[in-house]
Amino acid sequence: MIEVGIVGGSGYGAVELIRLLAQHPQVKIKYIFSHSKVDEPISKTFPHLNHITHHYEALNNEAISCDVVFFATPSNVSKHIAPQLVEQGIKVIDLSGDFRLKDRDVYQQFYGEAAASQQQLDNADYSIAEWTEIQRNEVNLIANPGCFPTATLLALHPVIDEEMIDTDSIIIDAKTGVSGAGRSLSQNVHYSEMNENFSAYGIGKHKHKPEIEQYLTKVANKNINVIFTPHLVPMTRGILSTIYVKLKQPLTSEALQATYKKYYDDKPFVRVRDLGEYPKTKEVYASNFCDIGLYVDETQQTAVIVSVIDNLVKGASGQAIQNLNLMFGLEETTGLNQSPVYP
Repeated sequence: MIEVGIVGGSGYGAVELIRLLAQHPQVKIKYIFSHSKVDEPISKTFPHLNHITHHYEALNNEAISCDVVFFATPSNVSKHIAPQLVEQGIKVIDLSGDFRLKDRDVYQQFYGEAAASQQQLDNADYSIAEWTEIQRNEVNLIANPGCFPTATLLALHPVIDEEMIDTDSIIIDAKTGVSGAGRSLSQNVHYSEMNENFSAYGIGKHKHKPEIEQYLTKVANKNINVIFTPHLVPMTRGILSTIYVKLKQPLTSEALQATYKKYYDDKPFVRVRDLGEYPKTKEVYASNFCDIGLYVDETQQTAVIVSVIDNLVKGASGQAIQNLNLMFGLEETTGLNQSPVYP
């Protein structure tokens, strides 16, 4: 069995890790850490997990003995702890942004904090699970992608890789449910502020913008910038990303769909929809699926790509477990075969 620990155990990302890992046939949850809830039973914070008998523990690096530690923490936590665990021979999967960006100056600009050392950033493997380069037993620290980047990069990877679009004009219009803000209190997620409301935020300065650009630049082998506008919508969970790109050559919707089918037919968690069918967030709710719908406006030679995920599963904990499976040479669907919850 693979023994795991979870840091940040009282947050939304952690509770999804607990839910999914508790059903994973090759995993045993050994530790759940939370500095604010030491010795409390998990069920006190999450009564729906009354069958989980763990208590929260204090994190003591030197006393940890397990195979993998997940960090489901805000930024500016894992970079102080994860390198020590790696030195002790414990693998790390980080769901925060501390190791995603390779440029320390860009991290400081968008996160407002000092980055991890360059050596630590270079040693971290950024892993979109469908297109990862990690190999079994050859990776020690995985930077799990953010939720907006996961939905967006899965949608854009084929057309970037095939050099089908004008990379100077990529417009990403993305919406997220409020759980993406975590459990911490803030005014913009109060019920009276959010209910019956719809707002754009973080325009030009959202932390996921440079993450998207870094990955696309690597795939395209040239510098790529995007226009990325996130929005907060009054729903609990889910992301819908609508992307507009200019095509280099005349193309039909059928031809574009054929390209996506070629790229994703052997990827179990990416479902390319039939033409004329566009995915909704509820159709992937609580699952590890990413659903993609496609349309080409032939008069404008513009492709419209619609991508949906559950931000807490495919956008966080589900993909982290998918990366765990790849890290240990397991079938990547292990423990992740749950169907979406509907309605």
